[in-house]
Order: sequence, then structure tokens, then C-alpha cells
Amino acid sequence: MLAWWMQNLWDQNPVILVSWVYWVIFAIVLHELAHGWAAIACGDRTPIESGHMTWNPLVHMGHMSLIMFALVGIAWGLMPIDPSRFRRRIDEALVAAAGPGMNLLLAIAALALYAAWIGLANPTSVGPVLHDNVIIFLKVGVMLNLTLCLFNLLPAPPLDGSRILATFIPPYRRLLQSEQGVYLALAMLVVLFMFAGKHIFAVAMKVTGVLTGLIEILITPGTSP
Repeated sequence: MLAWWMQNLWDQNPVILVSWVYWVIFAIVLHELAHGWAAIACGDRTPIESGHMTWNPLVHMGHMSLIMFALVGIAWGLMPIDPSRFRRRIDEALVAAAGPGMNLLLAIAALALYAAWIGLANPTSVGPVLHDNVIIFLKVGVMLNLTLCLFNLLPAPPLDGSRILATFIPPYRRLLQSEQGVYLALAMLVVLFMFAGKHIFAVAMKVTGVLTGLIEILITPGTSP
């Protein structure tokens, strides 16, 4: 039986569900690979030595993440790194920023493909169903990658934003490494998932709607987005 969130998306449109599942897995895999590529460039070969430089979602997400994704729609990934191997102190922040940066690039790429599809694909020649399904697929790609980018930049462990902030603010790093930091991190995560998550998702949806609407107006004047 489909989990409730899957059933909800399926009832809206099966294409939305398929697009959602594809983009979540694809975006997390590339997010983690971006961490790995950045770490390797900064002198840390841990991603290679641990066997994580692969496109296999099971390696990056693990069985538990995939099970949680199927049950409640929450998923995560992991890229092992060793900051002691970095050449510079700032490298940890650069490696952390590479993940959200990849999600931003994926959102931009999906938006560019959306513009190309709107401008070049004729609904009559490709078929209205395919035309509309590709539009849905690309819109979901923009929205989900914007969501992942913004969410991962929040300064709460284990999100990337916490490592970026800790690199430049030593007291914050010491706090996170203390015994109290463990409880602080847990409390911050609970608050973020309960309150910040839905707002970030709403912002990403709004931005996606505005950007795709502008593209439609610019490429096909006279049409309503």
C-alpha cells in the first residue's frame, strides 16, 4: 500500500509522484557527490577510500533513509570526510557549501531546461500530455532543489550550514563539540523540522512559481502563467 504522502501525490497526478521520487533521490546523490568532489579537491581522499564516489543511491542514502523516504517522505544522505586532511581551515566550509551549491545548480539547470522546453516544444507536435508532463517534471526539479539548498544552509547540525558557520565562528564550533552541543543540535533539528521546513518549502514553491511564470511570459507573450 502506498504511504499517505505518496497516495496524496498520486491522487493529484502520478507524474508529480514519479517526478518527486526521481528528483529527491537524484538531488541527494549529486548533493553528496558534490561534497566528495570538493573534499578530494581539498586534499581528502576519504570519499574515494570509503567507496562513496559512486552513483548508487544505496551507498549515499542507505536502506534506512530510503525506507523513511517511502514511509514519511523524509530522506537524507551521507558523504564521509576527514577534515584533518584538508589543506586549509576554510576547506571545511567549502566542502560543506558544495552540497547546497550543487542543489542550486540543479535548480538553475532545471529552470534552463524548462525555458528551452517552453520555447522549443510544440504541444501539437510532441503531444499535449508529454508537453505538460515534462513541464511538471522540471517544475518539481526546480522546487525540490531550491528546498534542499535552503534547508541545508540552516545552521543546525548535521546540516551543512552548521559546518559553514562553525568554520568562521570558533565559539559556535566549540559549542557544537561540547556535551551541551549534542542536546542543542537535537533541539534545533526538532524545531527546524517542525517549523522551518514547511516555510522553506513554501518559499521554494513561491520562487519556482514566480520564475517559471516569468519565463512563460517572456518566451510566450500573451499567455497566462
